[in-house]
Amino acid sequence: MHVVLLSGSPSARSRTELLLEYASQRLQGHGLEVSLLRVRDFPAEALLYADFASAAVQQLQAVVASADGLVVATPVYKASFTGALKVLLDLLPERALAHKAVLPLASGGSPAHLLAVDYALKPVLAALKAQEMLPGVFAVDKQIAYPEGGAPARIDDELRERLDESLDQLLAALARRPKPIDPSLLNDRLASARWGI
Repeated sequence: MHVVLLSGSPSARSRTELLLEYASQRLQGHGLEVSLLRVRDFPAEALLYADFASAAVQQLQAVVASADGLVVATPVYKASFTGALKVLLDLLPERALAHKAVLPLASGGSPAHLLAVDYALKPVLAALKAQEMLPGVFAVDKQIAYPEGGAPARIDDELRERLDESLDQLLAALARRPKPIDPSLLNDRLASARWGI
């Protein structure tokens, strides 16, 4: 199974990415392949001009297409997710999230922005036809202590509990996904089936 972690943070030092690091470690601990894509790593011209011919945009589309699930994380600015993330999501095909489980994560300075996940981010992910939208997690900045001097990030116990629960739900959603049928097995079944009228 392959999960894409998509960071909407334009900042190199980001609590949002610390959430994704935690998610990555947890998912890899369960044997999943994890890819991290950061909005800040994309060429600005490709994003601003919606350059679908850009190699970076085509790679984005290919990586998302290969994923079984996505964890989309963003800081909340002015009561919504980042504009850079919206631009990046706009570069995905209309049904890019079909057949995928999606877990939204957000971080912000105040619990007053808690509903940004439900009222701003989730509708965009739903428009991309996410098969299963999991309840999101909103983290208040003070729940994540940014590491200094190479120390690991400290995540508040209550937030860690909510993250663990959401990641368990993502793992369960991925386990429920239908497995592709081996074409040779299908041919064998059709050849050996008893047909009657």
